[in-house]
Amino acid sequence: MAELLWSLQDSQLVARFQRRCGLFPAPDEGPGEPCAGPAEGAARAPGLGHLPAAKGRGAGEPANGLRRVAVPQLVMYIGQVAKDVLKWPRPFSPPVVKLEKRVIAEYGMPSTHAMAATAISFTLLISTMDRYQYPFVLGLMMAVVFSTLVSLSRLYTGMHTVLDVLGGILITAILIVLTYPAWTLIDLLDSASPLFPVCVLVVPFFLCYNYPVSDYYSPTRADTTTIMAAGAGVTIGFWINHFFQLMSKPTDPLPVIQNIPPLTRDLLVLGLTKFTVGIVLLLLVRQLVQNLSLQVLYSWFKVVTRNKEARRRLEIEVPYKFVTYTSVGICATTFVPMLHRFLGLL
Repeated sequence: MAELLWSLQDSQLVARFQRRCGLFPAPDEGPGEPCAGPAEGAARAPGLGHLPAAKGRGAGEPANGLRRVAVPQLVMYIGQVAKDVLKWPRPFSPPVVKLEKRVIAEYGMPSTHAMAATAISFTLLISTMDRYQYPFVLGLMMAVVFSTLVSLSRLYTGMHTVLDVLGGILITAILIVLTYPAWTLIDLLDSASPLFPVCVLVVPFFLCYNYPVSDYYSPTRADTTTIMAAGAGVTIGFWINHFFQLMSKPTDPLPVIQNIPPLTRDLLVLGLTKFTVGIVLLLLVRQLVQNLSLQVLYSWFKVVTRNKEARRRLEIEVPYKFVTYTSVGICATTFVPMLHRFLGLL
């Protein structure tokens, strides 16, 4: 077993996959660029022996909406934390060609891209197979193809070993099985107490602020805060729609199984228009809230040098990221549909 895990952790396996895909090191790269951060040194994967240090519903809330947010959110948080707890390095470079530089300082195990793709696609499949009329085999194939392509892309970009990817998929599958009995309860949380939004804000913020401390800065904590905040914002948006009855309610009960409408030219134009209107509003909200929250935090903590290093401080980074992307999530599920309705796009 240890030998199998070692082979799946081997950077040469990733490099061979890249060569099969036509990706080779640039001729002027010389011996190659060593990995930054955790990929350097004698980091080992605990427990694997002597492994080498390898570097819907229209205007409001869709049916089963909360589970589609809560399950991937939980999966991503566990995956992000697992990286900084396990501290398994990314593949060596060389022989691997690394196509991404931003996350090179993060640890590798598990692949959160593989986790996110698996969680989103299969949560969507399970949530819709009893509600919409489509061939289950087709839906299953689409979920498998999507998650597989995303997983393979992490090998192609040289950011993960095969073991990282398989580990991410396995962890996600376990979490989906463990949480599935509670999915119906999760969907009903939006009609809970008026104190529900307080819990939705406090718990994720606490988890992000107490994120495992790393030996050096990496974007993992910031990315985790962004994910958790966006999920919290979307959840609160669902609650606002329900509590204040902002979502449109059909006069007749919805059928248990609905047909998926065919993709016509008018429907495509309408969808693109709604997307453009929504994304512009979200970008404006993000920029406005980010600038405002940073100014408030800089003044509160008396930060003089307001540069990238200052933004990376725990007491600055987590609050401004959390406020910004919570606002984006609320806007996406509440104000964007209201704007669509105002413009006659619903």
